[in-house]
Amino acid sequence: MPGEREPATAGERGVRIPAGGVHVDADLAVPDPATGVVLFAHGSGSSRHSPRNRYVAAELRRAGLATLLADLLTPAEEQLDARDGHLRFDIGLLATRLTAAADWLAGHPLTAGLPLGLFGASTGAAAALVTAAGRPGAVAAVVSRGGRPDLAGRHLRSVSAPTLLIVGSNDPQVLELNRAAQRELRGEAHLEIVAGASHLFAEPGTLEQVARLAADWFTRHLTPQSPAR
Repeated sequence: MPGEREPATAGERGVRIPAGGVHVDADLAVPDPATGVVLFAHGSGSSRHSPRNRYVAAELRRAGLATLLADLLTPAEEQLDARDGHLRFDIGLLATRLTAAADWLAGHPLTAGLPLGLFGASTGAAAALVTAAGRPGAVAAVVSRGGRPDLAGRHLRSVSAPTLLIVGSNDPQVLELNRAAQRELRGEAHLEIVAGASHLFAEPGTLEQVARLAADWFTRHLTPQSPAR
């Protein structure tokens, strides 16, 4: 149910991923069979335990997609960020960690060969787009939920992966930032506005729409014939 933490599913496992001199914690779940894998990029003080992203991840698994929810900051970094909030806006750091997780998935026995999608929320969306720009042959699709794609800056023009931007109609500032970012993206880019939703999609039925839109986008673009692998 939206707003509640999705319980651990059968086959979900905790993993540690080396990323630029540190290790980040993550939860990997792979349905059988899996047609693709989606890596989640959290932002704005969130973590792999985000109830909203875990809900979306559960819906993606029901659609036959593997999921990896990773903490892009270490526990010590999260404590620092809780005090001043600066690390959640360090897009370079987040993207470096996310890229390491993407490379890890490409080499893991359960996910190697699966088309890769990125799901980014808030500042994590910028990290996802920077990663997509840096790994054009690996990332097959991107979805942003209430994201800040503008923070990807010049990298937007290098994103070739089909990108879906989901924004609530009651989030006007972020909506305008997404419209501007959509114009910068050079690959396929679609903006979906969820009526009645605010930034966190806490309104009844809005998170379900996000999950449905993301599942449709990923199942369309993460296919065995995808050129991303």
